[in-house]
Amino acid sequence: MIHNVSSQIGSTTIRFETGKLAKLADGAVTVQCGETIILVSAVSATKIKDGQDFFPLTVDYREKAAAVGKFPGGYFRREGRPSEKEILTSRMTDRPLRPLFPKGYLYDTQIITVMLSADGENDPDMLSINGASAALMVSDIPFAGPVGAVRIGRVDGHFVANPTHAQQALSDMDLVYVGSKDECVMIEGEASELPEAEFIAALEFAQIHARALVEAQIQLAALAGKPKREVPLMVVRDDILEIAYSVAGDRIEAAIYLPGKVARGKAVAALRDEVAAAVKAQFPLATPFEVSQAFDYLQKKAFRISVLDKSVRCDGRQLNELRPLSGEVGLLPRSHGSSVFTRGETQAVALATLATTGEAQDLDGYTGGATSKRFILHYNFPPFSVGETGRTGSPGRREIGHGALAERSLAPVIPSVEDFPYAIRVSSEIMESNGSSSMASVCGGCLALMDAGVPIKTPVAGISVGLVTEFEGDTLRRHAILSDIIGSEDHYGDMDFKICGTENGITGFQLDLKLTGLRHDIMVAAIHEAKRLRTEILAFMHSVIPGHRSDLSKYAPRIETVKIPVDKIGQLIGPGGKNIKSIVAETGCEINIDDDGKVHIYSNNPEGMARARQIITGMTAEIEVGQTYQGRVVSLKEFGAFIEVLPGKDGLCHISELADFRVAKTDDVVKVGELVWVKCIGIDDKGRVKLSRRAAMKDRDEAAGGAPAETHSH
Repeated sequence: MIHNVSSQIGSTTIRFETGKLAKLADGAVTVQCGETIILVSAVSATKIKDGQDFFPLTVDYREKAAAVGKFPGGYFRREGRPSEKEILTSRMTDRPLRPLFPKGYLYDTQIITVMLSADGENDPDMLSINGASAALMVSDIPFAGPVGAVRIGRVDGHFVANPTHAQQALSDMDLVYVGSKDECVMIEGEASELPEAEFIAALEFAQIHARALVEAQIQLAALAGKPKREVPLMVVRDDILEIAYSVAGDRIEAAIYLPGKVARGKAVAALRDEVAAAVKAQFPLATPFEVSQAFDYLQKKAFRISVLDKSVRCDGRQLNELRPLSGEVGLLPRSHGSSVFTRGETQAVALATLATTGEAQDLDGYTGGATSKRFILHYNFPPFSVGETGRTGSPGRREIGHGALAERSLAPVIPSVEDFPYAIRVSSEIMESNGSSSMASVCGGCLALMDAGVPIKTPVAGISVGLVTEFEGDTLRRHAILSDIIGSEDHYGDMDFKICGTENGITGFQLDLKLTGLRHDIMVAAIHEAKRLRTEILAFMHSVIPGHRSDLSKYAPRIETVKIPVDKIGQLIGPGGKNIKSIVAETGCEINIDDDGKVHIYSNNPEGMARARQIITGMTAEIEVGQTYQGRVVSLKEFGAFIEVLPGKDGLCHISELADFRVAKTDDVVKVGELVWVKCIGIDDKGRVKLSRRAAMKDRDEAAGGAPAETHSH
């Protein structure tokens, strides 16, 4: 039986339907907004794989070319590897769902979103999150949902729920908010230096709409939901947990609080071996999973007691204390801009590269919105940064996600293409990682941009805030906010809230939880703490480099811009690009032409740039009456000489205008190929140009032998 429900979100209607498609999946729904439609399926195995010790949740979002009536690109005319948009949407769908599965649920679970129709105005990413939650709700898979996802924009100071792409282009904020009925579960997005007060107001506005989507899914589950399956959960017996604590509980704190990540790792590993031996001695049949979970429980319990009872952290800092900072710019001689930024044991080397706007990245996808971007930030996380071996090569989902967060945090301060007509790439190479390497990428990337001479509007810094909680049943009994969390605090804590911004406001943010929801007042406190820390980091960055350099690196391409009439663009390009290719070949410059007639010339060679500018201005200029030109004689006739004064444009200098005396034969005065000065003395109604060498010579004599005040050469 087909069931459907709808929810009004702003000016849009979100419609959920189940029972029509993919009926063999454990749960499947279609979600529609406008003419954008997605199908989401949820399937979970009924047996746990042997040796499984983690929750194998896989989320895949895929776009189909047929959804917009197109063939896919590429040789095979078939969708290939996921695009960056698809990967980021998959991650955004995964993160709010993961903490809502029961503890110990280790059954292989897969959620697949397929875009079936796209209208180019309503983005399917919010539908994917809502659809995944709804599919789990109608399935028999255990799930502590639902959650509702809404995008919030701000146009002319007013919040807009689920803005279209056209509205989003006018918005100074892009907030993705996922919430349960009363609490926040995940946020992500960017803003143009949004003040904290406005950001908090946007979160409150978003929660209202998230609640409406939650209620719609509850209604759908009441109509079509299956009874939840009862399956064994992989949880460790309390007696095994207590053995672990009795063996190492009085020593684990000293081990995990040793200064230095490597020293802590060695001390913890030694205690892990002791715990494993003790557990095996009393419970010979204990599985490796039980031993591992028992030791994890031991560390987590010690960590929480230390933070909540003693206000002591792993590295000895106060709860609100920032790790030591260091930084340097101009690190690498050939890079256009470079920096190293270190916060505690997290270190990023950032390299900034400038190129022509033709190097801007084309964006694949069928959902509408931007088709290219000229600012790119790539994040690379080699295994040596955490003292391990591992796979290297193409970036994984985590690297793409971290790079996207850093990129959108810096993007609001990048100068416009009119003010700085370059494509810009920042590459963040993580050298050491012990928490929040993406935030180090923001700080290091900003320093590298300033070192490269990019006139950013104002510096940006980022920081992560954590949380440790203690519950009594479902009631939060106490909590502590941790500033600038390290890796173990991320692992054993309950929150990783990354916020980036300038002195004036927020530019990027991402919240991940291990809880089923976060109270609004705790989220507000974390936002204010991030602002305090950000201000401290920005002051440090100012001491490293107070502003962007006034000059570009000698290795960066220089640029000049020439404005030509729009109707001359085709003439400059030439048939099949013949003219522009000829200029590039002769001068060695790179040339980009905008639709409004701006011609950008890029080169490190001043002579080549001057020659390219001369050719372009000459090729697109018009001959004007009264102007003097240096032209080349192209042919001789009995009645005069034809002289090319601008590329492709010539005129006739009649024999009577060749000199201030009577000329018997044209070649007595000028020869083919000779450069001569001539003045335009008229253009007839058929566009024929009349030139005079005699008039040009007279003007030169009157200027005391110098060239005329306004002359043109070819």
